[in-house]
Amino acid sequence: MDKSNLRKLELDKILCACAEFACLNSTKSALKNLAPSSDVAEVRERLAFTQECDRLLFKYGVGKVEYFPDVLPLVRRAAKGAALSCGELLDVNALLRSARASYRAVNSADEDIVIMKGLAARLYFDEALERDITEKIINSEQVSDFASDALYSIRSKIKSLNERIRSSLSEYVTGANTAYLQDSIVTIRNDRYVIPVKAEYKGRVKGFVHDRSQSGATFFIEPEYVLNLNNELISLTLDEKQEVERILKALSARVGAMADLLERDIEALTEIDLNYARAEYAYSIKATCPKINKRGYVNIVKGRHPLIDKNTVVPVSVELGKDYSFLLLSGANTGGKTVTLKMTGLFCLMAECGLFIPAAEGSEVCAFANVFCDVGDSQSIEDSLSTFSSHMTAVSAICDGADGDSLVLIDELGGGTNPDEGQAIARAVTEYLLARGAKGIITTHFTALKEFAYALGGIENASMQFDSATLKPLYSIKIGLAGASNALAVSRRLGMKPEILAAAESYLSDEGRSYDNILKRAEESRLEADAAAERARRLETEWGEKTEQAKKVLASLEREKNSLGASARAESRRIINERTARAEQLLEEIEGIFAKEELTQSDLIRARTLKNKLKDEAYRQEETTSVQEYRPATADDIKAGGEVFVESMQSVGTVLSFNRAKGEAEVACGSIKLRVGLSGLKYLPPSKRQPAAQKGQKVKVVKKFSPSQPTFEINVIGLTVEEALYEVENFLDKALTDNLEQVKIIHGVGTGKLRAAIAQRLKSHRGVKEFRAGAYGEGEIGVTVVLLK
Repeated sequence: MDKSNLRKLELDKILCACAEFACLNSTKSALKNLAPSSDVAEVRERLAFTQECDRLLFKYGVGKVEYFPDVLPLVRRAAKGAALSCGELLDVNALLRSARASYRAVNSADEDIVIMKGLAARLYFDEALERDITEKIINSEQVSDFASDALYSIRSKIKSLNERIRSSLSEYVTGANTAYLQDSIVTIRNDRYVIPVKAEYKGRVKGFVHDRSQSGATFFIEPEYVLNLNNELISLTLDEKQEVERILKALSARVGAMADLLERDIEALTEIDLNYARAEYAYSIKATCPKINKRGYVNIVKGRHPLIDKNTVVPVSVELGKDYSFLLLSGANTGGKTVTLKMTGLFCLMAECGLFIPAAEGSEVCAFANVFCDVGDSQSIEDSLSTFSSHMTAVSAICDGADGDSLVLIDELGGGTNPDEGQAIARAVTEYLLARGAKGIITTHFTALKEFAYALGGIENASMQFDSATLKPLYSIKIGLAGASNALAVSRRLGMKPEILAAAESYLSDEGRSYDNILKRAEESRLEADAAAERARRLETEWGEKTEQAKKVLASLEREKNSLGASARAESRRIINERTARAEQLLEEIEGIFAKEELTQSDLIRARTLKNKLKDEAYRQEETTSVQEYRPATADDIKAGGEVFVESMQSVGTVLSFNRAKGEAEVACGSIKLRVGLSGLKYLPPSKRQPAAQKGQKVKVVKKFSPSQPTFEINVIGLTVEEALYEVENFLDKALTDNLEQVKIIHGVGTGKLRAAIAQRLKSHRGVKEFRAGAYGEGEIGVTVVLLK
């Protein structure tokens, strides 16, 4: 693929921007020189790597490749037996550490990471060597004392010997010989300890002269009595140097032994870093992974040119290669035609490089073998090329190379010369490219070329939309409609003088003016139709959503109704069973009392109490149980001989006659005859009637149970302790159910036995907060006042 075409589409700028996210220098260089691939399998693999790296970085939060310098020359030197310096070994160690960290980071992810794990499997790392280099080398110039036992021993001796020499010389410079010295200090010359002696006293100090100051006033003399100590220090220093070299050589030999593996590490880490950089760049421009095909099909959905400020760029959608091979793009100047043309080619190239494209999900591009582009003015004074000449040179090269696997992008085809000849050339070139099977976009202002596109198959007119009211471009494409150039409108918006524009308009040909007017009216009509269609779509969506919500509410209400019905039926059965069981219990107790041979007064009171409770239960049962479900009667329900329920009599009667005009019926309830209006009658369909219902029979009224008014006190005077406690227990339960806070129990004074028994029961009752005897005016000790929880 011609690099000049890549530069015209600004792929080099995209790759440089992507390279900024790389960690390694080798990766930055590889990205800047990355070539697009037309192999679909390779392109898909590149995009798959980018996808997995996106998940690794932004789903699993793994770290990127750790930086290490270019160590390839060092590794190759070590392979040849050379000893590396401390700093060079540390650089190699950075490579080992980076390989280990990258391997573990990639393999820490879940099963949805596949090909990156395969790439990471190529990495080699030696933790033992990494640890040895870390422990034995302190910095780029120093080996650790603990790098070997021998080195530790040598350096310990050197330290001890240094202290002895300094101690000996310190005694000399602080003793009687201080007068001979220039300064009372110990210094080093030629790696030996010396003292600074004044020139006039150099003969007074026995030793060897190693140096003299520039002024000649000071001689640096090694005293004779430290000569042997200095000699021993020099010897130890040489031993130290030899041991350090041995350690570095041993570490270098281990590096050299794995040189091939480390070279593979560099390649693999560069590729991993490259994939991470592509993923991070995609995230920075909010790009998505496009689909790839080899059919020449391009469908960019809401694409944004990545080199335009994200705060100002307007998304554009482009499609070609399915129903038509070429788009003839027309419309106003500054309307976005050239940007759209370049964006289409750039997105194809970005995908071929494994880069995501800044477009909506579902976008698709083709892996073209060649992308040809002629955009801008390439005139050259040196080559004697005019604007038209350079343009035709580029178009000629495109025609020579274009085929069915090519994307052709030509801006203002046939421009820069006589319009009649220019549009003739443009038409001929377009026909030729269509015949070659190429795909592409051509921008134009030629009216004849727009008319030609309507008549010729394989090419479709498209227009960059323009708001005629505001005289501003809308930066969106409408397929199937040619666009007017709106040159006068654009010039007016850009500040051209009105008188100039008026003159220009008068010079327009009738045909040109008529064609432009038709296009404008067609565009205005289309915009109105689009607006109406959009409103209809919004309304359809809105009402569809409301309908769905209504269906959900209806279904919810139906479920709730069924649930409540089931609950009500279950509760009715529970109440009936509970009341029945209670009544049976009361009857058993009454039967037990009367089964005695002799009845006492207490037994009679007890029986009477139980009888009252049984009546109460029966009343409540009657209140809560529906025997027959009557409904208000209508005129059609009333027929002679039919049965109705007469509310005033609370009984079932037989209809004797019915006056429909007056809405009045004559009804017989037993031996009683009466006239009743429709409002006083209720009717029960035959299907719901119970066979036991007879004329004049009293019918239990269907009504919801309404609890009795809460009772705030109970009188148990005259009852036995057992009976009183039973009544008090029921009374307290009902008081708690009615949410009462305070009640009274009237038990009288008597012997005090009943009061004591009630007090004992209140102490253990879980609903009682506290209780006390009645105050003055409340009954005093004959009454117990209870506070409930």
